[in-house]
Order: sequence, then structure tokens, then C-alpha cells
Amino acid sequence: MGGGSFATAIAKIVMENVEHITWYMRRQEQIDKFKAEGRNPSYLSSVEFEVDRITFTDDINEAVDMNDVLFFATPSPFFKSHLSKLMVGLEDKIIVTAIKGIVPDENLLISEYLEQMYNVPADHIAAMCGPSHAEEIALGRTTYLTVACPDREVGRFVSSLIETSYLHTVTSDDINGVEYSSVLKNIYAIAAGIGHGLRYGDNFQAVLISNSIQELNRFANAVYPAYRNVQESVYLGDLLVTAYSKFSRNRTFGTMIGKGYSVKTAQMEMEMIAEGYYGSKCIHEINEKYHVYMPIMDAVWNILYDHRDADKTMKELINKLM
Repeated sequence: MGGGSFATAIAKIVMENVEHITWYMRRQEQIDKFKAEGRNPSYLSSVEFEVDRITFTDDINEAVDMNDVLFFATPSPFFKSHLSKLMVGLEDKIIVTAIKGIVPDENLLISEYLEQMYNVPADHIAAMCGPSHAEEIALGRTTYLTVACPDREVGRFVSSLIETSYLHTVTSDDINGVEYSSVLKNIYAIAAGIGHGLRYGDNFQAVLISNSIQELNRFANAVYPAYRNVQESVYLGDLLVTAYSKFSRNRTFGTMIGKGYSVKTAQMEMEMIAEGYYGSKCIHEINEKYHVYMPIMDAVWNILYDHRDADKTMKELINKLM
């Protein structure tokens, strides 16, 4: 469910384990080009597909009705509008979310939104998270993913659909913590990018990221108290790769802001969505209830939404880091 880079990467790995998939994309012209060229014309176009093993559709109801397992890989700001056209029930489906964001307005995690708005049982929902750039999956590079689900059996089943010779999985029952971690790491990657754009060095970046994982842990424990080891790859590893990698759209977005681009200009020049932009607003609003000390997240929100000067705000942040 989705036509972007991560949806393409997921389709690539799932097709190594099953004979046939259905692929829902919103735009029929993208489907037509895909079928003609044997590859996604817009994202990860180096990956070739056997299109005779794919049923393409631009009808979300057809896609849901035909299948028992649904992988969602759409940007979080558009998730609600995608589902608004849905007439087929989701209650009996196994849903895997690869969306690293929050549903705006409601400020709900994807799993929470599916439970509350579509009556999907909690143990039918899995989150696929971890340090995993779609570009590297497309190249067949070694990757580790965590499948988080309250029902470990469902988690293991989903793992069996995505494991390959180069993609390794573990399971977790901390779906809410994993989802929040996926949201927060995008925000911290924007902060890292802003620092990079302002020409802050590696010494600062190391302190920023070590403080970010502490901040992430404080927030997750406040919102969803549970035993979790934030040094595991699904938390710390995902934060590191998103904050440092050249493939990170959130770091790229932050770098542009640090170099003096306006938020609007940076968004216009990027070809893909920086989830951390939307996530920072959602987390800021959620934290109005919990009052967790989050100086890094607050700094990003102040720059992106309160239009404060990036250089001055980051200098103020320096005095709050340890």
C-alpha cells in the first residue's frame, strides 16, 4: 500500500518469499509506467520486478478485499486521506505499518489510529521498524529490522514474509515504544541536519545524539511505561542511521534549514516528505499533556513552527545538553 521508495523496498523483499502480491498505488499513470518498464518509474528505479507476479490497482478497496496481509508504507500526513476512501473492513486483516510518523490532527500512532478508527484488534497490527534506508535494501545490503506486535506469533509470521539472505529480523512486543521512537528519531535527525548546516562539528553531533536517545527514553517512558532497552537497534540504531546517513531525508531537510533555507523553500526543493517536520508538531502537542523535558525536540519545533532563528536557537540548545 503505497508507491514510494520504502513501499518499493518492501515489495522487493516480500516477493522473495511469496509468489504473488497486490500493489496499491494512487496514480494510474505510475502503474502504467511501472508495468511498461518493469520498475517503479519514480522511486528506486534500479530495482527490476517481474510484473506478471504483481496485481496493480489504484482502488484501495480492491486491494484490501483481495488480501489478508496489508503492508502500509505511505507518508503519515496522507494516511488518513488514503483510508477515507475505504469501504472494506480491516478487522480481519493483519496490518503491517512501515510508516514512521503520527497521524496529524488526532496525534495518534498508526497502530492507535487503526484500533480506534477502524476497530483493528491490537494483536493484528505489527510495526516494521529499525535502521533501514530503502536505498540500501534495494541494493541488497545487510539490514536488521524489528517487527513489533503485541502477539509474538503474528510478529514471527510477519518476519517470515520479509526475511531474506540480507535482511534479518527480531520481534518485540513494544509496538508503541517502537512507533514513538520512529517518530522521534526523525525529529532528532532534523536537529542533526540543522547543526550540520550551521557547520557544527562531529564533537557536537555526538553529544546531540547521545542526548537525543536520553530524551527519547524519557518521553517513551512517560507516554508508554514499559521495560525497553533503548540501546537496541530499533531505537538507537535507527536514530544513528537517520541522523548521520546521506540517504536521510530528515537530516537533509535540517541541513537546508541550517544553511538558511526557509521551511517552505526546503520542503519545495525536497523530492520526498521529511516526516520529522510533521512529527515535531504532533509530539509538541502531545507533550503539552506530559511535560517531559525535551530541549532538542523543543528547539526543532521552535525553528520549524515558531520561526525562530536557527543559529540563535541552536546556541541556546548547547547550554541544555550534557
